[in-house]
Amino acid sequence: MTSACCRSAIGSRVGALASPGLTLLLSLTAHCSSSRAEGVIQGGLDVGKVDPWARANAALLQDFWCYPAGQLPREQLSALLRSLASQHVPLQAWQLSCLANLASRLSLQDDFALHPPDLLLFYNLSQVREADCRAFTRRAAQGNTELLANLPDQRVALWHTALACLGGPHLQLSASDLGLLGVLVCDMDASSIVTADPHVLQNLFRCSRLSTSQQTALNTLLASGRTQLGTPSSWNVEGLQALGPLATYISPHLWEQVQEAVGLDFFRRVVAAFRVGHFSQSDAQRFVTSFLESKTSSVSSRPKRGTGRSCIRGNITAATLQDDLFLVHYDCAQLESCLGNGVLRANLDPLLQHPLPAECQRVVKAKLTQIYPYGVPEDQLHLITSLVYLYSCAEIGQWNITSGGTVVALLASDVALENQTEAVLQRFLDHNGMVTGALLLAIGGSRLCWMSPRQIHTIQPSEFRLAGAPDLSSCPQSRKNVLFAKAREAFSNTSTTADYYRLMRPYLGGAPMEELQHLAQANISMDIDTFTNLNPHVLQCLSVGSVTTLLGENVGDLQKARSHPTVSSWLRSLNRSALGELGLDTNLASASPDQRSSRLPSTTCPVSHLATPSRLPGIINAAPTSGSPPLNLAYLTLAVALPSSLLWLLFLGHLRPNAA
Repeated sequence: MTSACCRSAIGSRVGALASPGLTLLLSLTAHCSSSRAEGVIQGGLDVGKVDPWARANAALLQDFWCYPAGQLPREQLSALLRSLASQHVPLQAWQLSCLANLASRLSLQDDFALHPPDLLLFYNLSQVREADCRAFTRRAAQGNTELLANLPDQRVALWHTALACLGGPHLQLSASDLGLLGVLVCDMDASSIVTADPHVLQNLFRCSRLSTSQQTALNTLLASGRTQLGTPSSWNVEGLQALGPLATYISPHLWEQVQEAVGLDFFRRVVAAFRVGHFSQSDAQRFVTSFLESKTSSVSSRPKRGTGRSCIRGNITAATLQDDLFLVHYDCAQLESCLGNGVLRANLDPLLQHPLPAECQRVVKAKLTQIYPYGVPEDQLHLITSLVYLYSCAEIGQWNITSGGTVVALLASDVALENQTEAVLQRFLDHNGMVTGALLLAIGGSRLCWMSPRQIHTIQPSEFRLAGAPDLSSCPQSRKNVLFAKAREAFSNTSTTADYYRLMRPYLGGAPMEELQHLAQANISMDIDTFTNLNPHVLQCLSVGSVTTLLGENVGDLQKARSHPTVSSWLRSLNRSALGELGLDTNLASASPDQRSSRLPSTTCPVSHLATPSRLPGIINAAPTSGSPPLNLAYLTLAVALPSSLLWLLFLGHLRPNAA
């Protein structure tokens, strides 16, 4: 795509936003063939135009950049928050945390009823008025609490705030209590689930996962017969379907009590739903394993593993595999005895469309090794993604991987093990493949964590610009360091600090001390989500003043994350005076009263081996001082929708008023 094409595309989008007297709220830029194109409209912002624009451009709002949002006047930021809510725009934790601080600073938190529920999770709970407690909790409880993964203290505080709204902890939560608590119930202990009103099932339905103790509590509640399903012997298919993913947690003991016809009918429906993607591999596999375990003792025709390998159920054919009850009729021992290699070779896809238990998966893998002793052919690799975790790196080394599509099929799901990433990518590189930004985006940022340093170094700097904002929080520190160095190479020629920080933010977990000190001097106001993923050893070398300057307006978020391992380790290195400066509990201080607040004496601060310049690109404009007119930065950075081949390409734009 040429630069002219870029200008044409941007011009058309800006034209779509323009109307007499309407200024850009959001500056859109695209990057094509290493060129930038800008569209700017003059005039004052008509706040009334913001919501109509947002309705037409919700996808763009998803990738706004928080720094320019901080330059918006109160009315414009308020309009933006309402637009994010009305368009149900999904935002990430790093965006939400800084937005919450902006809203608090401009006294917008009281308008919480018009704001996204996810945003309420990050609000300063001490500022919630008692009169608003129930309404605030009800709306916040519609959010996704998993976004608070790096703010453990905020998540605990949210639960305690919710209980306080109910007048304190209850021995038994009523239906109205549960309606107020919403998804917050996912943080309940097992005993509270058992004693709660049976409507608690509607709350648990929204939990992304249940702990082992919560699963036990769920089964205890279901066994009691107090829910709408009644006792297990009276369950019907409709009631089980209403449970949704919760049905996959039902224990074998309860399945034994369900009428056989009902259980088999529901089994059919789960398998059919799995085939069309309505159940995940893990959910469907958990259900099938539990259900089949309940039938082991009741199906007399099923041979035990130790009684021989003869095929009793009859040879498996293509028609057999079309039966949704296939796994009920053929356990893993019979699968091994009754499935011929010829049938498997011709019917691998329909077989793997059944949610095979792990033992059955191992049977299939062993048979495939017999059929393909020199490695599974590439055209079959797309079919065995559910089995990938069973293959050793040596076995993967036998595969021929020539297509990026094959790499995506093998690595994009969560089935492949972390240490298999390097082996899969190496086979692709061995066949002259290239790790592109589009490929990195497709397989997910966490896969970057498990590429070898040598593979990371093969990625062209330009491809990093196309890789979006990968989540590298799960990377080992050694890999974060390598990725930071590579990203620094890719983005070091960025023209401004604002651009540079936005592009480097996902990679700062590998940043050395001097890099963070430079960023602190540039007043970038790092969000707490990024801060918690910094190198803990580097953080120990930063003084309270450096950290305070680095976080800027977000420094208050330390309170929300004080139990996070990275933050907690740093706080323990501080003395009581330093903790008091931060407004934190002085009991967190080290026992040594004369310990320096800047670092632990035993800490050896990592030294960068990069050719880091003495200053970062450009200078971020300072916030206006009191009484000064606001800066002409009423804009937000957005991702521009590009052709699918380029996927997400996001660059920060700047307003440059045209000459009068």
